[in-house]
Amino acid sequence: MFARTSHTLRAIQKWLWMLRPGGGVKRWVFATLTGLFLTSLGLALLLLALIAESPLHHLLLDFLPDWLRALLLVLIGALIGGIGAWRLRTLFERNVWPELHTPEGQAMLRAFIKRQQRRQGPRVVAIGGGTGMPQLLRGLREYTDNITAIVTVADDGGSSGRLRRQTGALPPGDFRNNIAALSDAEGLMKSLFQYRFPETELTNGEDGRSDLAGHSFGNLFITTMAAITGSFEAAIAESSRVLAVRGRILPSTLENVTLCAEVRRTTEDGRTEWVTVQGESNLPRSAGQIERVYLQPAHARAYPEAIRAILQADLIVAGPGSFYTSVLPNLLVEAIRDAILASSAVRIYICNVATQPGETDGYTVLDHLRKLREHIGDAFLMALANDNYDLRTQPSPSAQWVTIPPASEWGEFQIFSGDVVDAERPWRHDSRKLAARLMEIYTKLAERSHKV
Repeated sequence: MFARTSHTLRAIQKWLWMLRPGGGVKRWVFATLTGLFLTSLGLALLLLALIAESPLHHLLLDFLPDWLRALLLVLIGALIGGIGAWRLRTLFERNVWPELHTPEGQAMLRAFIKRQQRRQGPRVVAIGGGTGMPQLLRGLREYTDNITAIVTVADDGGSSGRLRRQTGALPPGDFRNNIAALSDAEGLMKSLFQYRFPETELTNGEDGRSDLAGHSFGNLFITTMAAITGSFEAAIAESSRVLAVRGRILPSTLENVTLCAEVRRTTEDGRTEWVTVQGESNLPRSAGQIERVYLQPAHARAYPEAIRAILQADLIVAGPGSFYTSVLPNLLVEAIRDAILASSAVRIYICNVATQPGETDGYTVLDHLRKLREHIGDAFLMALANDNYDLRTQPSPSAQWVTIPPASEWGEFQIFSGDVVDAERPWRHDSRKLAARLMEIYTKLAERSHKV
C-alpha cells in the first residue's frame, strides 16, 4: 500500500515539475488537447457519414431535432465521465488518502512539498572558496536546488598545493569542501570524502613522514578522477554525481593562475616599502597591508559554464570567505566580472564576521565594499553583514569583529544586517541564520524590482 502511495506521489511530483513556469510542457499539453479535439471531431463526422448510409441510421435518432440529439449525447458523455471520476475518487480515498493521514504519510507529504519548493527555488550563483562558502551552501540547499558554486583555482597551499605541484592538476581542495556541502550522500561517504590522513612520521626505522600525510582523501579522489576522465571539469562533475550533489560546482577558470599582491609594509627604521608577493598561501604571511591583488596570467579565460550560470542567475552572492585569497581571485577573471556587471540578478556581497590576520586587519564592512569597487568596479554595491557583536569581546584571539559603520558613511553602498553568527564559533557564520537572512533580503529586493 505504501509503495503504491509513494509511486502516486512521485508521479504527481513529476507532473508538477514538468508544469512549472518554463517547464516547456504547457504548450505541448495545449497542442495535444487541440489535436485530440480535431481528431475526435473528424472521427465523429466520419462515423455520422457511414451510419447515415447504412441500416444503422436509426441509431442517430434522426426522428429527433438536431439540438435534442446533441443534448442527449452530452448527457450520456457526462454520465460516463461522472462514473469514471467517482470511481477514481473512491480508489484514491481507499488507497491513498488513509496513507496520507499516517505520521509516515504526513512526513512524506511534507518532504514532497519541501522538495518541490526547492526545485522551483531561485537560481543562485555563489562565488568564493575556502571554508566560508560551504557554510553558505549548507544553508542555501534548504531553499533551492538551483545552486551553482563558482570556486577559485588559485589555491597553492596545503594538500591542494602539493597535488598541484606534483601532478600539474588544478587545486581540488575548495571543490571538495563545496561538493561535501551540497552532497546528499550518506554520512559515511561524506566523512570518507573529507577524511585527512594524519601528519605522522613513518615507522619501522624509516625517516620522514608518509607521502599521504596531510592529504585529504577527497583531494586524491578528484585528482585521480581528473586523470581518468581527462579533464578537471569532468572530474568535478563525476565526483558530484558520486556524492549526489544538489547543484553544480564550477571553476572560475581552467587556467593555471597565480595570485599576486602588492603589499605595503613598514621597515624597522620606519620607512614604507612596497613588495610584490606571489602565491595565495604567501599573502597572509606578507607582514604588511595588502593594497591590490591580481592574477598571472592577467587575462585568464573564464570557464564558459560559469559565465552562463551568472547570466541566468536570479541571485549572485560573493563570499563569505577569505577576502583576498578566496573571493577576489574569482572576480579578477575579467569575463566573470563583466558577466556579473551585465547580469540583472540581485547581487550581494556577504561580509566575513571577523577580520583575517594578514589580510583584512582593521577592516570594516565599508572597507570590504570599497576594496571590491577598487578591484572590480560596481559589481557589488550591497552587503550582508553580521550585527550580533559586542566590542568588549573579540571573536578569537587573533581577529576582531568586522563592524558596521554609521549609515551616514555608507554613500552609494547599501548594507543589510542581521544575527548570522555561529554562537559556538563566533568567528564563523551560522549556516541556517545566514541563508535565512539572505533569502529574506533577496525576496524583498526581487518583489521591489518587479513592482518598478
